[in-house]
Amino acid sequence: MTATFIKIPNFRQAQRVIFVGGEGIVRSYKPEAGSWAYLVEMPLGQEPDFGRVGAETMVVLTEADLRAA
Repeated sequence: MTATFIKIPNFRQAQRVIFVGGEGIVRSYKPEAGSWAYLVEMPLGQEPDFGRVGAETMVVLTEADLRAA
């Protein structure tokens, strides 16, 4: 049996973060490939004429892609 060690996450839930292309709030995170993957919710802009379609404001980003706001 082998143990895998991973560092603690740099960001927490409900923390504001920025990344190339936008900003958002961390909604959840999970370990992935020796690092952390974060589900980030971006703020909604104006509603388009055709309405909203699902969770178009959620993106999954790696820890390397994020910076604290």
